Amino acid sequence: MKIAFVGKGGSGKTTLSSLFIRHLAANEAHVVAVDADINQHLGAALGLDEAEAAALPAMGAHLPLIKDYLRGSNPRIASADAMIKTTPPGEGSRLLRVREDNPVYEACARTVRLDDGEIRLMATGPFTESDLGVACYHSKVGAVELCLNHLVDGEDEYVVVDMTAGSDSFASGMFTRFDMTFLVAEPTRKGVSVYRQYKEYARDFGVALKVVGNKVQGPEDVDFLRAEVGDDLLVTVGHSDWVRAMEKGRPPRFELLEADNRMSLQALQNAADDSYAHRDWERYTRQMVHFHLKNAESWGNAKTGADLAAQVDPGFVLAEAVAVPQPG
Repeated sequence: MKIAFVGKGGSGKTTLSSLFIRHLAANEAHVVAVDADINQHLGAALGLDEAEAAALPAMGAHLPLIKDYLRGSNPRIASADAMIKTTPPGEGSRLLRVREDNPVYEACARTVRLDDGEIRLMATGPFTESDLGVACYHSKVGAVELCLNHLVDGEDEYVVVDMTAGSDSFASGMFTRFDMTFLVAEPTRKGVSVYRQYKEYARDFGVALKVVGNKVQGPEDVDFLRAEVGDDLLVTVGHSDWVRAMEKGRPPRFELLEADNRMSLQALQNAADDSYAHRDWERYTRQMVHFHLKNAESWGNAKTGADLAAQVDPGFVLAEAVAVPQPG
């Protein structure tokens, strides 16, 4: 299943993403984690030192390889250069699976060993000096969207994406790529403002959205969040000595995380599992096509010099049935 963590800058979404990833690994799940934020901190939150985090390959730098691999033998795509971030898969396209080795993972993913297992970590890549003033960060995130559009995931397989801050993900169709979106909100007016905006934008697309209250100090904070977001409030997280030690680079073993916080992480997993059980693959594919056609008309056709609507395979539905089961 595909899971996104969103929220305003400083809300703690990267910290909570990393805790959730550790929790999944401890439960022996298969995990691909993606740092899609312009501020690349997920690697550090998962225990990488500064040099290791800086050495993570940037997905944006490998976009030609990603396109060439995913294109496969799809006759509707004339070349890798004709692919844009929203290009959907069709007959002949190569699909990604969580439990496999492939050239995309080889180039863009690194294995991170945690206390109770290991995960694959991928990163969009930060802005470079050559990008400043001339590049749009959404073009870098496009590598993530393209991979999500071609990724077939199943039970006990989790793709966890630490998203860009605020509502930036609405600059593309990527916000519809997830079975569950966890919005991390502090118990403040600013904290819930991003929730309202996200809820409004996502209303017509069937986005499953739950709020994780963070930095909650007592019942008054819980009451405030409940009054502002209602039943969308799933769990709250308060002060954690374990997290404080992790932020200093000296985390204890994950099994020593406070019991209340471990219970909150299990609630997140339960909510994600339940949402995945109701995934509508046809709607998932239809939304993919919808945003591709919008992007093609607004800029893609002009950029590539081709009619990108022709890339849509009307008979193709992305689903587990089109993927060959992988061992392990």
